[in-house]
This record gives sequence, C-alpha cells and structure tokens, in this order.
Amino acid sequence: MKLVERVEQKTLLKRILTECAAGKGAVVLLDGPGGSGKTELLHQAAEDAAGSGALVLRASCSRAERALPFGVLGQLLYTVPADSGPGVRLQLLHQRLTAKATAATTTAAPATAPTSAPPQPVSTTATASDPAAATGIGIGPELALLLNQVAEAVLELAEPDDDSDVDTPMVFIGIDNLRHADPHSLDCLLYLARRTGSARVTLVLTDDAVAPAGRSQFRTELLDQPHTRRIALAPLAEEQVAELLAGHLGDRDEAGRLAGEFRACSGGNLLLLRALVEDHEASGGVRREGYGRAVLRQLGRLDAPVVAVARALTVLGGDDTERLARLAGVDASTAESALRILESVGLLDGAVLRHDIARQAVLDDLPAHERDALRRSAAALMYEQGCPAQDIALLLTEVERPDGDWSVDVLLEAAEQELLAGRTDRAVAALEAALRAGPDTGRAAIEARLVQVRRLFDPATAEHHLTALTAAAHAGSLEPAHTIDLVRQLLWQGRVVEAAPLLERLRETRLEPHSEVAALLDDTEHWLAWTHPTLARRTHRPATGTEQRRPTGTRQSAPWSRPTALLADALVNGRAHEAVGQAHQVLKDRGAGYDITWPEEPALLALGVLLCTDSPDAAAWCDRLLRENHVPYSPTWMGLLSATRAEAALRVGDLTGAVEHAQQALNHIGPNAWGVAVGGPLGSLVLATARMGHFDEAGAYLTRAVPKPMFDTRHGLHYLHARGQYHLATGHHHAALADFLACGDRMRAWGIDVPGIVPWRTSAAEAWLELGNREQAARLAYDQLGRPGTSGARARAAALRVLAVSGPATRRPQMLSEALDLYERCGDRYEQIRVLADLATAYHEVGDNRRARTHVRRARHLVTLCGAVPLSDSLLSFPDDPEEPSGTPRDAGLLTDSERRVAALAVGGYTNREIAAKLFITPSTVEQHLTRVYRKLGIRRRKDLPVELSTAAAEAVVPQEA
Repeated sequence: MKLVERVEQKTLLKRILTECAAGKGAVVLLDGPGGSGKTELLHQAAEDAAGSGALVLRASCSRAERALPFGVLGQLLYTVPADSGPGVRLQLLHQRLTAKATAATTTAAPATAPTSAPPQPVSTTATASDPAAATGIGIGPELALLLNQVAEAVLELAEPDDDSDVDTPMVFIGIDNLRHADPHSLDCLLYLARRTGSARVTLVLTDDAVAPAGRSQFRTELLDQPHTRRIALAPLAEEQVAELLAGHLGDRDEAGRLAGEFRACSGGNLLLLRALVEDHEASGGVRREGYGRAVLRQLGRLDAPVVAVARALTVLGGDDTERLARLAGVDASTAESALRILESVGLLDGAVLRHDIARQAVLDDLPAHERDALRRSAAALMYEQGCPAQDIALLLTEVERPDGDWSVDVLLEAAEQELLAGRTDRAVAALEAALRAGPDTGRAAIEARLVQVRRLFDPATAEHHLTALTAAAHAGSLEPAHTIDLVRQLLWQGRVVEAAPLLERLRETRLEPHSEVAALLDDTEHWLAWTHPTLARRTHRPATGTEQRRPTGTRQSAPWSRPTALLADALVNGRAHEAVGQAHQVLKDRGAGYDITWPEEPALLALGVLLCTDSPDAAAWCDRLLRENHVPYSPTWMGLLSATRAEAALRVGDLTGAVEHAQQALNHIGPNAWGVAVGGPLGSLVLATARMGHFDEAGAYLTRAVPKPMFDTRHGLHYLHARGQYHLATGHHHAALADFLACGDRMRAWGIDVPGIVPWRTSAAEAWLELGNREQAARLAYDQLGRPGTSGARARAAALRVLAVSGPATRRPQMLSEALDLYERCGDRYEQIRVLADLATAYHEVGDNRRARTHVRRARHLVTLCGAVPLSDSLLSFPDDPEEPSGTPRDAGLLTDSERRVAALAVGGYTNREIAAKLFITPSTVEQHLTRVYRKLGIRRRKDLPVELSTAAAEAVVPQEA
C-alpha cells in the first residue's frame, strides 16, 4: 500500500537527502505514535538514499535487546563494509566498547541488589550538554574517548576516497523504534548527532511521540542540535482516510462513504486502517478478524504497564483512573500516561476502547484463567467501592465461576433490577451466574427464580431446570412457595406425573392457616379447577373477595393469586356475569404492580370472563394490551394474549382476524414452548380456517403433534371442539359427534359444564341433525336451555337455532328471529349468517319469498365481511329476484349523515354499544337515531334495514379505544 497519506513527509525527507549530498548533514526525528507509518517512511528514505549511491547503515531496536550494551550500535557498525579501513576500525571499536561497558556495569551493580527495587528518579541537576547526565548512564573518560573515535570513524565514511570514482560519498543511518534502544547506544548517537551538521551524513530516527520515562533528557539534547529536524506524524484526519481508501479501493464514492466509520474505528492509525481495508476487501466489512489482530499487534509494541492498563480497560473502562490503576497494578500517574499512549495509537476513544472487537481481541489474547481472574478482581474492586449491582454483574456473568457470598448477593440484586428495566436477557445471565457461584443450600431458590424469568421469553428453556427442581422439592430443599410455582411450570409442560405428587405433598404439609403460603396454595386450587381440573381438589370453599387473607406485617404473596382465584371460581361456577366488573378492574390495574412469577393469569382470566359474557370490549382490551410497552417484555405473554385475541375474533365472526392473531401467537414462542396451552391458538386456527373453507389448511394444523396431557386441560376442550367443527364441515359427522361428546364428558366429570367454555351440546346437536336424528338434537338443545348460566345471549341463541331447524317450518321464523336478535347482541356475524340462511329457507318453505330474499341479501352482505366461503356457497341456491329494487332505497335519501352512519353499522351487525363506541356517542343516542331511521324507511326492526345502506360503513368505522 502506497503512503499516499504521507506525501508531505516523503517530500521533506527527499529534500533533506539532497541537501546532505551537497555537504549539509542532518538529524531527522520521525516522531509519531505506533502505527503512524514511521517505519515505512524510514524504509522509503533508505531506499531513496541507496538509489543515490549512499552507504546505508540500518538498525532496528528491540525490547528484548534493551539490556545489551551498544546492541543498536553493533547493528549499525556490522553493516559497514568490512574491507574498508573505517569498517575494520569500527568493528574493533565496538568490541572494545562492549567489553568496557559490560565491565563497568558489573562493577557498579551491588552484589545484593533487590530484584524489584523501585526506579530511582533522574537527577534534576543534570545538564543537557552532558550526555552521561542526559541518559542516566555513567560514562568514564575511557568510554568517552572510544565513543568519540566511533563518531570520527563514521564521519570518515562520508569523506571522499582518493581511489574511488565517487566524488561526494554520503552516509545514511536509519534507526527504527528508538524507544527500545539500549542506553549506551543512545550515548553514542548523541556523540554522532553533534558532529553531523557539516558532514555528508543523514541520521534518521523513529520514535514515539509520548516518550517513556527516563528518555526526556535524551530527546532534549537531540532536538537542541541546530541541524535536527523533527517530523511529527499525526493520526490521519477523515479526509486523509478517504484519500487512502480511494487510492486503494479505486472508488472515491465508496471511500467517502467508508471514511467516517474507518476513522472512528482506527483513530487515524495506519496499522488499524489497513487491517480494516483488508477486512473490507475480504468480506465487505462483515468480518473484522484482521482488525482484531492489528489491535494486538499495536498493543504488543507497547510497554507492560500500558498493556496492563489496556487489559484493565476492557473490563472497567477509564472513567475512574484510580480504580483503573489499582486493577492494572500501577500508580495513578502511570495509568494516566498509559491512557494518553493508548489514545495516541488509536486504540482509545475517550475512556473506552474504540470498538468492541478491539475489546474482545484484548480479552481473547489472555488465557481463560487470567481473563476470569481479571474480571473477578474488577468486580471485587467495584463492589468494594459501592458501584451499582448491574455494573458489577456484567463482569461476574462472564466469569466461569464467581466466588464469594457477596457475588451471589450482587447477582441476585442485579437480576431483579434488570427485570424492572426490561432487560430480561441480562437478568437471566445474572441468575445463571449466581447459580454457578451459589452454595448448595441456596441453589434451589436461585434455580426456581431462573425458571420464572426464563418462562417470560422462552418456556422451553425453562423446562431444562424442572427435573433438578423437582428433586430438590422432594428432598425438602425447595420452599413451599417455590414448589407451588414449580407445580404450575410442570403443568404447563404437561408433566402431570411429576406435578401431582408435589401437589399432594403440599396439601399434606401442615401450613399455618393464615400464612401467605396457605393462601397461595388455596388460590392455586381455584386456578387448577379452571385450567387443570383433573388435579383440582373438590372440597375447597368458593373464593370470596371479603376474606382477611393477608396478615399485616408479613411478606405479601404473589399479587396475581387472589384475583386469579376469584375470576377462576366465577368461571367454574357459571357466574362469569357477576365478575365482569372485577375483570375490568384487573385489566385496568395490570402493570408494574404485578409480579413476574405468573403475570398473565389474572389478565387472561379477566379476558376470559369478558369473552364468556360476550362483553363487546373484549377484543378492544386485547388490542390495548398488545399495544402496551410491557416491561419486562415477554413473548410468552404476547403469545397468550394473541391467542385470546384470536378467540375474541372468532366470537364476532372475524375469521381472517382470528387466523392472523392465532398465527402471531404461535410465532411469539416456538411450538415446543407452548406446552399444553397450544390447544388455544391451534384450535382457533383449525376452527377459523375450516369456517373459511380452507379445509386442507385446517387439516394440516390438525396433523401437528400436541402433548397428550393437553386433553386433560381446558385448552384441550378448545382443540377438541375445533376438531369436531372441522369434521362436521368436511362431512365426517360421526367423528364430529365423538369430539363434541368427548368435550361434554370431560366438562361434566371436571365440574365445569358451563356454556362459556365450548358449546358442546349445541355442536353435538348439529351433528345429530346431520345424521338425521332430530330427537337427540332437540333433547340436547332443551338440555342446554335448562342449564344454569344459560341466560347468556350466545348459548340461548344456539339452542333456539337447533330447536328451530329440528322443528316444523311454521315454528322456525319465530325462534330464528329471536336467535338472530341474540346473535346481533353478541355481534357474531358468522352465526348471524347461518341464522339468516335458515330464516330464508324457512320463509321460502312457508311461501314468503320476499322475506326470504331479504334475509338472503343480508346474509350475503355479512359473508363479504366475514369471509365464510362455505356459507357463501350455500346462499347461491337462493336465486335473485330481478324485480327486487337494487341500489339505495328511495326513502334512504331522507336520512341524515349521522343516521346513515348508525344504520350502516347496524346493517353490518354491530350492537348498539359497539356503534356508540365506534362513533363516540352514547348508546341512547344510537337508539334515537335507529328509531328515526325505522320511521323514515317504514320498517320496524333492525333486521329489516336495507343491506344497501352498508355502503356508508367505510365512512362510519372509527378506531375503537378500550
């Protein structure tokens, strides 16, 4: 790579060489941080000098040879041709110098000198003119005389030789990396530097801009010479980086685009820049291994204290210099100097390394045990200084095994704080580290908390801990509260065989009657009765909201348990309509006050109450919760909420929305993570796609493997009912009947035979009707009407429809009209279509074709909103009346815009409350508008509204807020 970015410096060096050839010697100090291109400039200058016929003497200083007396001088002198007189003399002088220096050093060193004596400060009385004082080396008269002879011999190389054809010989001396030169060679260089001003000698030295301690006097003496020139090499600016990239990549636009990023990563350091360019060429900027290696190369050129500070930076940062110095094992002034050096070489940006790749490269260069020791020391230092637990935990989580009780406490505290901040991944990492460091006596509690947190975003990973926790529970090392939570986790995964003994163990444990654990267990019993009824204890008392359950002065149990128990009990006993107010309160209160152990249960049961009572705002509440910024974010919660939203869409006949929300539910967490709860979203998918006529798709969903224990839960009822509906739609009536009756058998045996779960009786009655058994169908319908809690609109409407279809044609219109009114109240468009089709058939059989066609038109209109293809096909059997007026009725022009919007929504099947919410008016205002519409159009009921009024529906629909 050409030095396009150092053109100015190259030009200056060439001019200096030209002046030297004319008899004007010079000393050049190429001064710049490591990686700034000093070595390449030196090589280029040496090549230029050799090309002009100069004698080139080269040396490269090394840290390993710093203790070798006159080692650098030896490299220079042995490059002099041995056949010349000065060459032979210089080699002899070097041998004498080395012997004298070695003897002097041996004599001066005390026999019992400590190996770790602190460095002595340089004498403040030294003068710049005294080379011995300048370098801190004691030089006697004999050594001084030899150094003078060396300088004279070198100058003699630049004198004309009478036997040579060269009139103006020139000597070029290049020494790289002067910072590692031995002190004796530095003294010799000062002797030579003072004598080159009038000789054809150019002495080019490379050094770092930040001189190490003990060398300031040498630099001062060198730069004080009138013929010394210092050429500073600063890091490249962004424009220079762009020029370098353009010269190498051949594309100025791309160079301009990359210049900022490359400058930020490299700090303008050439070594790092070239590594970035190579990485970019190799992988388009995706891979940065070369950059990491370049960082290590740059670090390898620095002294040990600087490297120690760089390693400390990788785990601490440089905001606190005192802390950084303690971790690196240096004093504060050394740490500050090291930071300046690291910044000068492009590794540091402010108080941190420029890129995570640089940080990781420095860490990876350490052996694993040293890396862990560094992090542990940093964490202990931060703990000692009272740093935040989250910051300390970031270090402890990267250690294979944190040590000390303090580390466990810090990690557990950090996990809770990370949860509150919504950083679930960090909370998991902290708990995992605490589990690695924790003593055997506390492992079970830590692992139990880890399971709770992991369940928030991936229940499948939580399952890996359940076996160990189960063993701990049986061994008595798991607290009862954690055991209750473990039972719920096992049941989610369908591990009933393991959960049942633990549940019995809890029931047999003698708990203090008014303790928090006893209250938690009792609340769990009510939850089991609704969700896992096969394990529920049948002798528990109904939950009430007036019991004094929480003694003052004791730790509060999980806040989800009490509302969960109350709502579950209302659903089990068919009293969902009594719990609507409480359900709304639970949904309003849901937020930061809810514990993470099982946060979704109260909200899901509250939504279940709204669904079972056909509350019109169930879907709106789901949408609102889905839009909320949940902290901590939980894919599990979002999946369960989406599954509930799919069920809400099914209950209003929104088949497309049901499919969309159910698929989103399965996308939030993997199929294996759903456990037994997969029956909810999977059942919604099967039912919605079957009603849309996508039978192949519905059949494919049924081929998915589901856990066998699912069928012993409430989720299994939804799946069985959906499968039965699929069989019914595809003509497998016996299979459908078997699924519906299986639902009924389970619900009766479990004691939750309430219509709000699945309408198994009316579904089984439809199967009987398809099989030609009207008596069995009617019996199930009457049984449904006689059940407690069947006062709800949906259950009664379904029973009336079955009775109407199974009875004589003359009685059908009355019952079907009532069923239609009830379904309109529920807002269920799908069932409205079915009832309208039945009404059309009934009116056609009794000879009232006008009403038949009216109901067919309304049904066809709703089909377009619902997407139920099979129902649309069945409506094709009713021919259109060519004399029937089309378009908007004449009297519809009398309607105001407000009346038209209300009428359009009413035609669309919305209830008065839904219309009021959409148009931001009161239900009474809706009734008043409809009354005026009926009068203007000459009709008496909602079902007589012309379907053509729905053309205003697009204007009428306004987003609804809960």
